[in-house]
Amino acid sequence: MALSISNAGLLRAFVFSFCFGMCKCYYSIPLKIYSGRFNSSLELDLSPLQDMQKTSGGDALSLASDPAGLVNFLDLVNNLQGDSGRGYYIEMSLGTPGQKLNILVDTGSSNFAVAAAPHPFITHYFNIALSSTYQSTQRAVAVKYTQGDWEGELGTDRVTMPKGPNGTFTINIAAILASDGFFLPGVNWQGILGLAYPLLARPDSSVEPFFNSMVRQIGIPDIFSLQMCGAGLSASNTADPAGGSLIMGGVEPTLYSGPMWYTPLKAEWYYQVEVLKLEVGDQNLNMDCREYNMDKAIVDSGTTLLRLPVKVFNAVVEAITRTSLIEDFSSGFWAGTKLACWGKGETPWKFFPKLSIYLRATNTSQSFRITILPQLYIQPITDVDGTMDCFRFGLSASANGLVIGATVMEGFYVVFDRIQQRVGFGLSTCAVSGGSRLSEIAGPFTAADVSADCSSGSLREPLLWVISYALMGVCALVLLVLLVLLVLPCRRRDRSGEITDESSLVRNRIK
Repeated sequence: MALSISNAGLLRAFVFSFCFGMCKCYYSIPLKIYSGRFNSSLELDLSPLQDMQKTSGGDALSLASDPAGLVNFLDLVNNLQGDSGRGYYIEMSLGTPGQKLNILVDTGSSNFAVAAAPHPFITHYFNIALSSTYQSTQRAVAVKYTQGDWEGELGTDRVTMPKGPNGTFTINIAAILASDGFFLPGVNWQGILGLAYPLLARPDSSVEPFFNSMVRQIGIPDIFSLQMCGAGLSASNTADPAGGSLIMGGVEPTLYSGPMWYTPLKAEWYYQVEVLKLEVGDQNLNMDCREYNMDKAIVDSGTTLLRLPVKVFNAVVEAITRTSLIEDFSSGFWAGTKLACWGKGETPWKFFPKLSIYLRATNTSQSFRITILPQLYIQPITDVDGTMDCFRFGLSASANGLVIGATVMEGFYVVFDRIQQRVGFGLSTCAVSGGSRLSEIAGPFTAADVSADCSSGSLREPLLWVISYALMGVCALVLLVLLVLLVLPCRRRDRSGEITDESSLVRNRIK
């Protein structure tokens, strides 16, 4: 899930709200979870569904357990459940006595928020009245998503993770008291774990995110890694298999094979990276690399699809159409409003090309390539009367930048190394089907043929925030001057006891 705030809109919103008293502000974070429950047909309209939205090579931090002895990473393998369609979640125990909830893992936001009131689509919730250690901060928080929203109060409480770092720690919690379109049918989680940086926390960055609190309180290294194993699984499957692994505090080497390739972070808010090039099959799209990073490119586990800026998305669809062996294909499939169905047991993947994303390496003159096979982006959904298998397109157009979501992440073991400000990609050991890998990684390649900074064509939002705060300061100064000018004519009582204004006093002094 990623904050969806336009550059110009963000600037205007901050300044306008401060100077003119717009006291209630909502932040748009697109929730991109597919519920996996709908009636199927060959002409199925999916539009109502929420589209959930080192240098070159080298070894990662290869630790089988962290140096402080707080975590044995092998004990954390398979601590996630779910799939890309309904989200990947981990079990936690909140409060005293502990109440167990499943929490969605999201690297595209920073709040830890849990249901704190009944909802028809969830089986249970965090009852703050039953926790002797819950403390409200008396601060309201509201978050609006592209489809759905929630609001509640901020508080703190104790949290333990049955399959996580040892110990109990006190965490900021947003208690969701009301929501609309946030919890969906078919999901089995009751809250969201935002793993991004404090800059994205709501209502402001003073709300310390969950992982930051863990690092500070129990001393684990400031690094976590994620393996998502739902590739090729139908999102209509009612059973939730062991969906992957969230390793907090380091890297578990048994979860990937081959080298780990790292790309540097462009900024510490989202996990923003720099995309240099896209290929469809062996065909380079030959676009200005700034188009790929318009207005940012991020790695986000809470977004189901690979989301591309509109111009890039259209170019990819056109290239796939030319490359595909399917001559006539419904436009609704590319738009995500219709499924493509084949006879039972038939697979469509042979008709589609590989997709490759080139990322800048930590040696900035080089790049590396991550590639997904069609099995990752032509995704099984359901069958029709047991006679047909249906699939959806795992890419979508985006107005808020490029998002490397679960469609791509399911092919890789992804390392979020916050110590060295980089994101790593290694071949996931679970991205295999029928003995064949569903993803590839290669490099190094030269990056000399691309711009020195592929994101230089657009202002990034952290900079805009700084500008916005500066302009708010100017507004405050102007308002202060106006206030002083209004106060100066106020009438005062002079020595004779008469009421006179300030200008009269000045004249009297002159005399």
